[in-house]
Amino acid sequence: MNGNAIGWTGIVRLGLIQAGIGAIVVLATSTMNRIMVVELALPAVLPGLLVALHYVFQLLRPRMGYGSDVGGRRVPWIIGGIAVLAIGGVGAAAATALMASRPMLGIAAAIVAYAVIGAGVSAAGTTLLVLLAQRVAPARRAAAATIVWLMMIAGIGVTATVVGRLLDPYSPFRLIQVTAEVAGMVVVLSLLAVWGIEGRSSDRQRAVTSVKKDAEAGFMEALRQVWTEPQARNFAIFVFVAMLAYSAQELILEPFAGAVFGLTPGQSTGLTGMQHGGVLLGMAVVAVAGANLPGRLGSLRLWTIGGCAASSIVLLALAIGGFAGPSWPLRPIVFALGVANGAFAVSAIGSMMQLAHSGRASREGVRMGLWGAAQALAFACGGLISTTASDIAHRLLGSPVTAYAAVFVGEAVLFLLAAGQAARVFGAASRDTGEQSSSPLRDAMPEPMSEAMPEPRGA
Repeated sequence: MNGNAIGWTGIVRLGLIQAGIGAIVVLATSTMNRIMVVELALPAVLPGLLVALHYVFQLLRPRMGYGSDVGGRRVPWIIGGIAVLAIGGVGAAAATALMASRPMLGIAAAIVAYAVIGAGVSAAGTTLLVLLAQRVAPARRAAAATIVWLMMIAGIGVTATVVGRLLDPYSPFRLIQVTAEVAGMVVVLSLLAVWGIEGRSSDRQRAVTSVKKDAEAGFMEALRQVWTEPQARNFAIFVFVAMLAYSAQELILEPFAGAVFGLTPGQSTGLTGMQHGGVLLGMAVVAVAGANLPGRLGSLRLWTIGGCAASSIVLLALAIGGFAGPSWPLRPIVFALGVANGAFAVSAIGSMMQLAHSGRASREGVRMGLWGAAQALAFACGGLISTTASDIAHRLLGSPVTAYAAVFVGEAVLFLLAAGQAARVFGAASRDTGEQSSSPLRDAMPEPMSEAMPEPRGA
């Protein structure tokens, strides 16, 4: 790794961008969702399809990563993506407001806006992760992943709280105004965050020169090259399976708590909050362990595989809990599920940052884009699959307890498959480099740096 890696201040600066992405996305996926269903009395399937659409358009991530590979720079793609995301967010607000008077036109405009949001997230999110992978020292990558994702969660939380107050009393104009203000602040904050962080112009020119020959192959050839890399392909499969299991549980946990344990809406919402608290703790534990514990205790292999396996065990405990009844410790189990989910999620992100440089040089953006697309596809499918499976299980099995248990067992199996796939990825990496799986986090994965990587100044 380059000795001029960014420090904690630089990591926090880049985390501000992730917080901004979360701020705009939560308005489109949560606030406008509620307005369509409650204030406008539209079918709930409409915002559901729009949110799925924004995930589908994140399949553009490999193409965005390829563009940043060819140019040898990440910052223009980050800022361009943020600008597109801001336009899409404001467009979604305007489309939602238009639905009140001209529903069909508003829905058509919303389709375009949510597609733009997906494209903006693809460009900004993918290249932000590549820049982090290039500029953060291996020993700090787990902590960096935790910091960036905690800041995204903070951005979502702060935005939801503040915007919720600013929107009262609700009016279509107020929705557009508040969304535009948030989008403008995100753009300005992102510009300040990336100022001078990518390096000297002479370094960037060397990067452009080094990738010019590979760029002649074109995007589809670059994607084919990455897909033929066993490590990149296997990790993409891991990301899809793990995130499919992760996203599938979200939409059925509260209905399960209400139907089987008799929790009120307020109590089930509190249960979700408890789960999210566990996620934050799991992320923090991985960050501390990765930076301070030696050997296997601090390895990405342990926390990635262990987090998936633990998630599987806890989901089985939830399935059993339905049969055990109200005496089953539901809340501690849900909190444990959050801890396990947080541990595997942040270690998987750290693994992305490590593996981005493993394989053909000048393909870091395509590689990261491939994994981001796998995650987006999993999230687009997860909720739909879990709710559909729940409905089918209810119809076939009759008993809600048995139906939910069947779905939780299916999700547990997915997490076990993901753990096995992660073991395959890490095992191949260790064999390729002659390293032991017990090596610490900072040495857990190969670090062959692309010649295209610039020699940036510290930040």
